[in-house]
Amino acid sequence: MIEVQNVGQIFRSRGKGGQTVEALRDITLNIPEGQFVAVIGRSGCGKSTLLRLIAGLLQPTSGQIVVGGTRVTEPRKDVSMMFQRPALLPWRSALDNVLLPIEVFGWKRSEHQQRAIDLLNMVGLNNFHRRLPHELSGGMQQRVALCRALIQQPRVMLMDEPFSALDALSREEISAELQRIHKELSATTVFVTHSIQEAVLLADKVVVLTSHPGRIRQIIEVNIPQPRSLGFGAHLAEVSQVMAELHELLLSHPQEQLPGGYPGQHQGPGQGPGPQQGPYQGAPPGQQVPQQQVPQQQVPQQQVPQQQVPQQQVPHQQMPPQQYGTPPGHAAPFAGHQ
Repeated sequence: MIEVQNVGQIFRSRGKGGQTVEALRDITLNIPEGQFVAVIGRSGCGKSTLLRLIAGLLQPTSGQIVVGGTRVTEPRKDVSMMFQRPALLPWRSALDNVLLPIEVFGWKRSEHQQRAIDLLNMVGLNNFHRRLPHELSGGMQQRVALCRALIQQPRVMLMDEPFSALDALSREEISAELQRIHKELSATTVFVTHSIQEAVLLADKVVVLTSHPGRIRQIIEVNIPQPRSLGFGAHLAEVSQVMAELHELLLSHPQEQLPGGYPGQHQGPGQGPGPQQGPYQGAPPGQQVPQQQVPQQQVPQQQVPQQQVPQQQVPHQQMPPQQYGTPPGHAAPFAGHQ
């Protein structure tokens, strides 16, 4: 269904002689139809870039992507994408937000309105069709966004950390709903996440990316029956083993260091390495450039004699107490002070 063939992606900063950043290198991945694949890795490893390439929002620097036997060169109607934020139009109701892609594609609203209602009912929003986004909780808004992504009956669903902004309980609830929806609709799904637990909970297999540039380090099959819950029941031992393996893969692989710049950063034309300031810049592998030692000079401190300033003695003046109607035999308050 989805074939990612030797894909690489390099971004160049604007202006002449701009630096380039290699986001992805030699990504090859085959995803069968109907499979749920999670992509996990450190921040900046190219997970979201990979989704945008599959969606046709970016063109790869090298390699190609094929979806359903057709090379991806532009956005497609049978591929939908769900982002981290719901991005609902604030002046449109939940139902109207779900129907937005129908209007964008120029399809007849009347032919898709019942499906939009059914989708909202499927995710538990039976009584919220006419509510505006500000009247919905964060979890409800993400459910509306999920329905909007499903309204066009996509063959491919791309999800870029869609539940990252939700609280733990809402995240668990909507994850359970997503499993049920995926089973019913069988859309091929690529799900980007930072959460190992979420990846194991949802995916048939997990793709682990290295950092700077992003490359596939390992693909792990999750052979645990679905539907799954956070408790995982009788399969807790298997889940723990998979999660431990993923945890080890993510933490044991350091970022690739490229000489002459930051990890994954290349020098543009005419931008050679500058003065040697670091222990490894411009040096052969395994050899350090000695740093020049600059002797420090001791500057003698000038001693300034301290002068004793005589303190002026001010005679204390006894002031008569003011009379404010103090009863006889009682001292006036704050006597002697003004």
